[in-house]
This record gives sequence, structure tokens and C-alpha cells, in this order.
Amino acid sequence: MRVLGIETSCDETSAAVVEGSGSDVALRSLVILSQDAHRVFGGVVPEIASRAHLTAIVPVVERALADAGTTASALDAVAVTYAPGLVGALLVGLSFGKALAWANRIRTVGVHHMEGHLFATALEHAGAQPPFTALLVSGGHTLLLDVEAWGRYRLLGATRDDAAGEAFDKVAKLLGLPYPGGPHIERLAAGQRSAPNRFRFTRPMLRSDQRLGDPDYYDMSFSGLKTAVLTTVRASTDREADRADIARAFQDALTDTLVEKTARAVDAFGRTRVVLGGGVACNGALVSAMRERLAPRGAAIYAPSPRLATDNAAMIARAGVFHAERGDWAPLDLDAFASAPLPGLVVT
Repeated sequence: MRVLGIETSCDETSAAVVEGSGSDVALRSLVILSQDAHRVFGGVVPEIASRAHLTAIVPVVERALADAGTTASALDAVAVTYAPGLVGALLVGLSFGKALAWANRIRTVGVHHMEGHLFATALEHAGAQPPFTALLVSGGHTLLLDVEAWGRYRLLGATRDDAAGEAFDKVAKLLGLPYPGGPHIERLAAGQRSAPNRFRFTRPMLRSDQRLGDPDYYDMSFSGLKTAVLTTVRASTDREADRADIARAFQDALTDTLVEKTARAVDAFGRTRVVLGGGVACNGALVSAMRERLAPRGAAIYAPSPRLATDNAAMIARAGVFHAERGDWAPLDLDAFASAPLPGLVVT
């Protein structure tokens, strides 16, 4: 099966072609066009994002098809993100994808953006197959899932306020670092690994008395951590000298929280595989901490490369293969949604 994927949920215009069936699916092409204009504003401006997608969608899709050595008429399906995301941005990709499919008399598959992140790692790691514990950490979402099979997901926990990636961006802004903040904080914190840190932030929503079944056992919260950083920055008498220590303390607190919550899920369900997804999965400190904590328990950690961790159409196309093989075709009136529940959720 040959599937074109289209992703325009935020500020990346992306198209990709994958080919195969079942667990044997290969990436044939991937084009990602990022929108640098948002750096000026320190965050994504929805109207600018939508207009940039309108300009880029045709050449991006054409390049992905050319790189794969195929044409639209030779496709079996078009998979496109319909939720969650910026509605105006989603509509560009969704409308184009449906029109392309209709014009070439092929079917359309609607893909949930976060389910796409679940599939991304499998394109690079053959072992990233269910059952596994999944941690999806991006600028807009932080989800902890037990994946017993593709299409069957148990939501264990989520952030109650800021997503992990959003916390990185906001703390970076407090420290005077560029957008997006994650890579800059990681680089700044890395220089402090061998030195004792003068700061330490409380690990949010982690207590020694938490037990399985408690409402906050798996859930996360990062707004308090962000406020603690703000207070520390304001109290600093030499922000430039303190910046690296603050960045490291923040990253350590966030990473420790994510690792502990994931370890709890691994223990509760007896999983031997952990799959990371989303832009924050690029963070080397997070991946290293996961492996250090969980490898002694016999759990393998699978993390995508930066190219497949951030928003991309390859993951949408890969999820599209799964749904196409099940006959989960989308109607032509499929709409875009700013938020939508992950499909395939099972009751815990």
C-alpha cells in the first residue's frame, strides 16, 4: 500500500510517502517546511501559520511525490491530520488532501495528530511495536498511555495545565533564549552537568505517599514549575551568571517527573518497551534518564530521531496505512477540530 501523508496542524507544512503493509512499512520520502516567521513573536501566530501553509502546500506535496518517484494517481490513499491543532492550519492540509484524493479517485484517511506520534518511532525502530508504554511530549500535549495494540490505547495520565514543550518555551523566554526553547535550554543545561547546581526545583505532582489509583498518580502539572523559575529569575542578582544553572534545574525537575510517571506505568502494566514521541522526545537528557532508570528493569527505550519527533507527515502516513488496512475511510465532509479525543481509547 502506498500512502501520502499531509501534516499542517501547527507551523510545519509537511508531506511524506510511505509504502508497505502491516508492520513492514518503509518511508519513501519526507518533506518538512518550517515557518521561521514565528521566531520574531516568540510563539506561533495562527493567522501567519495558515497563510504560510496556503503558500507551501502545493510545492511541498509535489516534492514529496517526486522524491518518492510516484504520482498522485499511483497512490492508494491520502492520510491527513484532522485534529488536534490550529483549525485554520488544519483546514489547509485537510482541504487539499481531500481534493487531491477526490481528483484521483482514491480514498482519504483522517489521522489524529497524537496517534501519528505513536506510530512515528516504528518507522525507525522495528521493536517499537505494541504492547508498550508511550510518553507523548510536545508543545501542546503531554500524554502517558498504555498501548496494548495499535488502535487500542489506555490513557493513564496527562498534564493538567502546561504541556512539557510549552513549559520549555516559556522558561526559555524567561531566560532570554530564542523560540522554540527546548533545544536552547538543553544546550545551556548540558554545560552544567559536571558542576554542582545552586538551584533545585520541586518535582511537580510527585509525592512519596502517592499510590496507584490516586487521581494524580499518573497526571502531571508544569505551571507551578514555570512559576518557580519565574520567581528565581526575578530574584537573581546576576541573571546571566545564573542562567545555565536555572536551565539545568528546570530541565532536571521536568525530566525527573516524566521519568517517574513513566516508570510507574511500566511497573503497573509490566511492559518491556517504552516509546517516546513528540518534539520533547528529542531531548537527550530525557532519553538518557529514561534509559538509566528503566534499563535495569529490562525495558527498552525507543525514541524517534529529531526529524520524526517534531511534527511531520511521515507519522501521519504511517498511521494512515494502519487505518486504511482496517477500512477506516474518512468521508469527504471530514472537518478539522482544535481538540478531539484520541481514537481507540479503552476504558481503564
